[in-house]
Amino acid sequence: MHIHILGICGTFMGGIAALAREAGHKVTGCDANVYPPMSTQLESLGIELIEGFGAEQLELKPDLFVIGNVVKRGMPLMEAILNAGLPYTSGPQWLGEHLLRDKWVLAVAGTHGKTTTTSMLAWILEDAGLAPGFLVGGIPENFGVSARAPGTPRQDAASTSPFFVIEADEYDTAFFDKRSKFVHYRPRTAILNNLEFDHADIFADLSAIETQFHHLVRTIPGQGRVIVNGKEDSLQRVLERGCWSEVEQFANSASNNGWALGEIYSDGFDVLFNGEQQGRLVWNLMGEHNAHNALAAIAAARHVGVTPHVAIEALGRFENVKRRMEVKGIVNDITVYDDFAHHPTAITTTIAGLRAKVGKQRILAVLEPRSNTMKLGTMKAALPESLSDADRVFCYGANLGWDTAEALAPLGSKAQSFTELDALIAAIVAEAHAGDQILVMSNGGFGGIHGKLLAQLGNV
Repeated sequence: MHIHILGICGTFMGGIAALAREAGHKVTGCDANVYPPMSTQLESLGIELIEGFGAEQLELKPDLFVIGNVVKRGMPLMEAILNAGLPYTSGPQWLGEHLLRDKWVLAVAGTHGKTTTTSMLAWILEDAGLAPGFLVGGIPENFGVSARAPGTPRQDAASTSPFFVIEADEYDTAFFDKRSKFVHYRPRTAILNNLEFDHADIFADLSAIETQFHHLVRTIPGQGRVIVNGKEDSLQRVLERGCWSEVEQFANSASNNGWALGEIYSDGFDVLFNGEQQGRLVWNLMGEHNAHNALAAIAAARHVGVTPHVAIEALGRFENVKRRMEVKGIVNDITVYDDFAHHPTAITTTIAGLRAKVGKQRILAVLEPRSNTMKLGTMKAALPESLSDADRVFCYGANLGWDTAEALAPLGSKAQSFTELDALIAAIVAEAHAGDQILVMSNGGFGGIHGKLLAQLGNV
């Protein structure tokens, strides 16, 4: 089958493309914005990419159009598909019907940490020899790709792994299906990592998102298991609406109730389950949020038969995800990081994690408010507090409907705002000196700022 994917360079749709290609389909695709790492991954798979959504793409004559949620009515290609009565479906529906139907699906949902936790869980199962399939909203360093089909388990060379690990996004499915993506996945094991208000462009309030999470809970079988963050009141409200599956908590302050952190060390922590120590995790990741992500992944892996000891050992070899505190380079003792943080809570935890690592070294936070929620200004009042532990703040405020300088005014002289990328880079380079940590946070390509910074810092 030839499928043509609209919006192929998003991390999710790019993963769909990789899975479809691996399954033997001919895959082509188009998007308006093409940038690494997804464009690089697709090109390496031999998938033809077309810039834009022009109606002339009908001439490709695919058997099916798979529509990403970036696609809107009025786009020439989508209008041509509708007018011609050609077959189309959404990415999540195609995935659910063609690849997940007969699998033990392990889904990771939550406002924050989905990509990292999904990557952790996939790696635990891989390291344990279970050869899971997976689809992650990023590229885990342990795998080098964002998606792959289930493989051959270590202990059974004659079979294919029944397990599929997926990042379960609450964002809407497509312009013609306003349910959250994750309702298409039908998981047997589900992690509910956290739940805050986000996606202000499609959800009116937190309660609306809680409703979608409860739709997910309704799809989990009685013999399934929900791994839930015990510190989140919003998730407790979700479960109070009705839950028909087993429930295990993590991150609960009561260490004898589910999964909890024990003793904390500079290089890891002890893992507790119902008050009993399961082992000590030694690793290089930063922040309490990542420790909680690890607890959730260990708990979910246990549901499919991986012992906590094996899971802990696997996470000691976990290499994180691209664009999650990824070091892009070090020039003149100045380190430049790339991170996906784009919500005030994620910004806070990311800076806190870096602060715990570097101590009193200066952190220069560089932010592009690019998500739909950020563009609307819904979270702007929370930005100053989220950035308060940075020593300097540089914000790129182009193409926003609100004034970043005004929003960051509570930070005083340590915050600067720019609408020109070159001016932003020049200001950062002028400020930076040996020992500084430059933390770039954006959920987009940010105009290639990392390479430009490193190049100019090298010329200072």
